[in-house]
Amino acid sequence: MHREATIASSVGLHARPASLFVQAVAASGAAVTLHADEKSVNAASILSVLSLGLPYGAVVTLESDDEAALDTLVALLETDHDGE
Repeated sequence: MHREATIASSVGLHARPASLFVQAVAASGAAVTLHADEKSVNAASILSVLSLGLPYGAVVTLESDDEAALDTLVALLETDHDGE
């Protein structure tokens, strides 16, 4: 299954929101792949996620067999964690 998400954190997917995202992936127990700009990375790897340098407004695709995990992860990415 695939889901698209738009990065909502105003400074992009930097250390704090990326850490929250990776922790949520790990907590789900699902294998999740993050696709952006023709690159694909293991969403459970903080270094891989940060290496994408995703800015505010970037559209990414999440891939997993776990539909509930995808729903949770999309909601997390589409939340502005810089505004909290």
